[in-house]
Amino acid sequence: MSRDLPRQAPKLRTQILKVVSSDLGEFKENVGREKMREWEVSQMPSAKPLREAADYLKARDIPVAFPTETVYGLGADATRSAAVKGIYSAKGRPSDNPLIIHVADLDMLRHFLQPATEQNGTPNGIHDQIPEIYKPLIERFWPGPLTILMPNPTPSKLAPEVTAGQKTFGVRMPASPLARSLIKLVGAPLAAPSANASTKPSPTTAAHVLEDLDGRIELILDGGPCQVGVESTVVDGICDPPVVLRPGGVSIEELRECPGWESVEKAYKDHSEAGKAAPRAPGMKYKHYSPKARVVLYEATYPRLHEGIDQQTLELKNSGNVVGVIRTRCWQIGGGLFCRNFKEHERLVESSEPKNQVDIDLEVGDADLYKTRDGPTVGKVLDISIGKDTRSIAQGLFAALRELDRRGADVIFVEGTPDGEDIGAAVMNRLRKAASQIKM
Repeated sequence: MSRDLPRQAPKLRTQILKVVSSDLGEFKENVGREKMREWEVSQMPSAKPLREAADYLKARDIPVAFPTETVYGLGADATRSAAVKGIYSAKGRPSDNPLIIHVADLDMLRHFLQPATEQNGTPNGIHDQIPEIYKPLIERFWPGPLTILMPNPTPSKLAPEVTAGQKTFGVRMPASPLARSLIKLVGAPLAAPSANASTKPSPTTAAHVLEDLDGRIELILDGGPCQVGVESTVVDGICDPPVVLRPGGVSIEELRECPGWESVEKAYKDHSEAGKAAPRAPGMKYKHYSPKARVVLYEATYPRLHEGIDQQTLELKNSGNVVGVIRTRCWQIGGGLFCRNFKEHERLVESSEPKNQVDIDLEVGDADLYKTRDGPTVGKVLDISIGKDTRSIAQGLFAALRELDRRGADVIFVEGTPDGEDIGAAVMNRLRKAASQIKM
């Protein structure tokens, strides 16, 4: 008797809904009212796609992709197990990797800091469960790219799949009015990791999401390119001293300017952490941010690419090689490789169409590649500069990796940037986790 094979899940039809990001909502600001206490969604027609997406999230267990200021997130109702499991399924994400929840306002946060058996406490009274250590951070950085670890009450109102067995949960309030309005309309926090296939570079445009998740989800909200470009900083203030679990859009330098955070320490590694223990925050344990091409990262100590390159690193064939170069501060065009006949840099800018292009302001140069200075042509070099400022580097990093992958790069050489206490630490953390090889 023949053995029945498991049926594959049918491919979904993925559509992109363009959302105009203005006039989507505002915080209620009455005299004496706490800042960020309650977000109110606009009744303007611009919010209509968000209402459709919210109705979908309340009725279905398939996540929806939406933009934040950091990267595009893949969101589902954080209170329903079936919905949260849909995130892990769509991404191919390990189930012991915890998720960050996103709230629309402080009222929503306080609701989920209380056990499921209790009612809401008063915002400013003795029942306020927001730990005092976090209030200076919330005042300065929210809404924004900062995630804080909170104790998970017992019994919890969150689906257990959100915390992946941890006694804490990560939460942030995104700066994007689109994201806050969507969350408010759902009426529950959205668990939302980056909207990419697991281990791939994070998406900073709707086109990036479509590239990874076409057929796995049904709805992508397109609010344009993300402004920060790397994920949120994750901090734990419950321990003493407080620690940074993942670098991101808020720097350690900025954290140390806040009362109670002067002695904050780094508690993350710039490589995937091995072992059976579940990670305390996303991005700690597993390989992340990697394109299909082999990535060779040169630390900022290399002023020119050719000073650190050798035949084993380049691994050139006799023909057909495609070598990508991502430049930041010092490298010349082509990074010092043997290349010439550069074509004028093709400018890639934002597009509202769901095409497989970069959709942010990048320039890609194309040149002939030579194995030696006087030898025959063996392929081509693709050259991208993502700027000298760490903010522009952060915004363009994932898009550049994806674009070189799309153009068939066999290897990508990346010029590192100094990783002090600014956002450069987040950039280099992502690059070190993406790299197959690091030149120091």
